Amino acid sequence: MRAARRLLLAVLLAVSAAGAQAERGDRDKPVNIESDRMTADDAKQVAVFDGRVVLTQGTFQLRADRLTVRQDKDGFSFAVAEGKPATFRQKRDGVDEWVDGEALRIEYDGKKEFIELFDRARLTRDKDEVRGNYISYDSRTEFFTVQNSKEFKPSPAKDGRVRAVIQPKKSEDKPGAPVELRTSPPPEGARR
Repeated sequence: MRAARRLLLAVLLAVSAAGAQAERGDRDKPVNIESDRMTADDAKQVAVFDGRVVLTQGTFQLRADRLTVRQDKDGFSFAVAEGKPATFRQKRDGVDEWVDGEALRIEYDGKKEFIELFDRARLTRDKDEVRGNYISYDSRTEFFTVQNSKEFKPSPAKDGRVRAVIQPKKSEDKPGAPVELRTSPPPEGARR
């Protein structure tokens, strides 16, 4: 039973670390998992949740048809969520923005703090969106890559191109943006 609890803790670590600049309080919240079935192999440190999987922790929510989590001998977690599509949603820390993602397969490497979305991948933050067959995100460096190569099929775009929509930001949304001062013209006849 203790090994099963450690494995469920691995699930918690895998999903809570995956969100970029995620709501900090989420890590301290309990992980709730619902599914139609669950199997755990304590000897191999693997847990599989099947059928309408819903995992929540604070503002983080993951939905998938199947979630497989394993833990290596050093205690690092690795998770694979599969669905048609698998989806996640999480509030960003300190701002009123949400990050939403979906793909047919979502993989998380807890050792590298790296998340990958495979096949029909989409990631949105607020109103910005990127789409491709493959999206990777390194949470340590906050660097992501989007590809739409032939090795990742099926393609959401028939022409094999990556799609991005980036909304303009208001100047007050940008840190360090110059403040525009507006003054009314002096009344007629006033001295300058």
